[in-house]
Amino acid sequence: MDDSTTVKTLKQSVVSFRDARDWKKFHTPKDLAASISIEANELLELFQWKTPQEAQALLDDSTKMQEIRDEIADIVIYCLSASDSMEFDLSEAVAAKLQKNEEKYPVEKAKGNSKKYTEL
Repeated sequence: MDDSTTVKTLKQSVVSFRDARDWKKFHTPKDLAASISIEANELLELFQWKTPQEAQALLDDSTKMQEIRDEIADIVIYCLSASDSMEFDLSEAVAAKLQKNEEKYPVEKAKGNSKKYTEL
């Protein structure tokens, strides 16, 4: 894929893959939400019990890095599937959420600070 790949074209690819296998009937909002969580936990498992240095070392290991990439891709695929199932534009949802976050975490208060917005 190149830089011209968009969320829309990725979503179309995911839907085509799903539909070719007749899996839409399994892609309910509940099951897709569960799948997102499961895949996120598989990503987390790769880092489980690692020190910060060991976790960083995973990124230098090509085999482990491929596993990390695959898990993140699975998460995104399920997110794209969920946005299709729930009939919303994921690009619009991300843009709207970024705007909300901009309001909750203004640069002048949040820069270099890890506190939650309620503590700023």
